[in-house]
Amino acid sequence: MSDSIHGHQVMELMLSLGRAVTKQELEKIMAQRFGEQAKYHTCSASEMDAQALIQFLEAKGKFTASEEGIETAAERICNH
Repeated sequence: MSDSIHGHQVMELMLSLGRAVTKQELEKIMAQRFGEQAKYHTCSASEMDAQALIQFLEAKGKFTASEEGIETAAERICNH
């Protein structure tokens, strides 16, 4: 596994869940999948922890919020 996990991998993980999750639940799932100390990056940012990545992706409009939590859609994952 790479030293840094791309945000796309987190979004793909969210898609695989098939349901909305709370931000706290997503953080726990990320820790289970990628490790407690994992660092994350995107096409334009790096050296983020799980909470920072979630905030970053939310600010970029990558999530849809509902009463159940947040979710993403495949078309929100850039392909570059």
